[in-house]
Amino acid sequence: MMRFFFGLILVSTLLVGCGRSGSEAPPAASSLTVTAAQPVTRSITREVAASGSVAAWQEMILGVEVTGLRVARVLVEPGDRVVAGQALVELDRRTLEVQARQAEANLLQARASAALAASQAKRGETLLAQNLISTSNFDELQANRSRAEAQVVVAEALRDEATLRLGFATLRAPDAGVIAVRKVQPGQVVSAGNELLRLIRRGRLEWRAEIAERDIGRLRVGAKVMLRTPDGESVTGIVRAVSPGVDPQTRTGTLFADLPNPGALRAGMFVEGRLQVGTADVLAVPRPSVVFRDGYAYVFVLGDGGRVSQRRVETGGTQGDFIELRSGLSRAEAIVVRGAGFLSDGDIVKVVEQNGQEQAAS
Repeated sequence: MMRFFFGLILVSTLLVGCGRSGSEAPPAASSLTVTAAQPVTRSITREVAASGSVAAWQEMILGVEVTGLRVARVLVEPGDRVVAGQALVELDRRTLEVQARQAEANLLQARASAALAASQAKRGETLLAQNLISTSNFDELQANRSRAEAQVVVAEALRDEATLRLGFATLRAPDAGVIAVRKVQPGQVVSAGNELLRLIRRGRLEWRAEIAERDIGRLRVGAKVMLRTPDGESVTGIVRAVSPGVDPQTRTGTLFADLPNPGALRAGMFVEGRLQVGTADVLAVPRPSVVFRDGYAYVFVLGDGGRVSQRRVETGGTQGDFIELRSGLSRAEAIVVRGAGFLSDGDIVKVVEQNGQEQAAS
């Protein structure tokens, strides 16, 4: 009986084990539908990225050349466009007008004295010929005439100076441009040399950027630079000059780019730019195929049976929908394009064409 009982237990155990082994099948490996492609050769524009500030091409600090006069009117505001010779600030002219009239009167008086001295000298010639005056008296008459003529020259110079100072009562634009800063108000007493206005000459702006020494030798005058405004607008600049030397402390050189149409850019803004330095034929892949993780770029290379392997690559510049591959992949290898961002190393995928038809995985 005991043998029979243990036999039943053994048979029951075997039957249960067989039932379990037959009902539990190994889980099927899941697969993701993806598209694949191979690297291609494309012509990509080489670019250098840099950051810099927008500044005036030439900024002119404007002031007056007289002291102690009161401002009568300010005729411009920041942002106004002006032309050469346009009146910007007018001072109280009354004191200078009085000085100009006084200088004119002094000139008339000097001319009258010179005319009298000339007449006396001419009369002295007649008297000397008749021996009615001595030679010394005649020499004195001649000296008086020369002295009077010199006084006329001095009076004319003083008249011209007064006229010039009167002209200084109106501050005029030395060139066309845009008013950038205003530091003067009506009623203010000004002094010579004080800054009243600041003018962006001809309204020209430029972009000044610090370029690393490894890149500065690749830049050329006339090259294009693409800037991005704060509102997303694209602005094109033209390289005007590149500094001939490199700062020994920062190991950078300065680039100057004209902005013919600055758009929304304003002096003082700090913006990023990309400079075109030429074109080259490079190995490129579609941008969706490159996945960035932990600060590195990866692609997923297709292997046998649809299994993918994650591989780190070195990327370069981008153009359109393609990105340059500098190393890490050969031209003959196929990589995942659509769906790469959802993969992990060792996943099994099903490759389809762009139109959805399945391809045979290599």
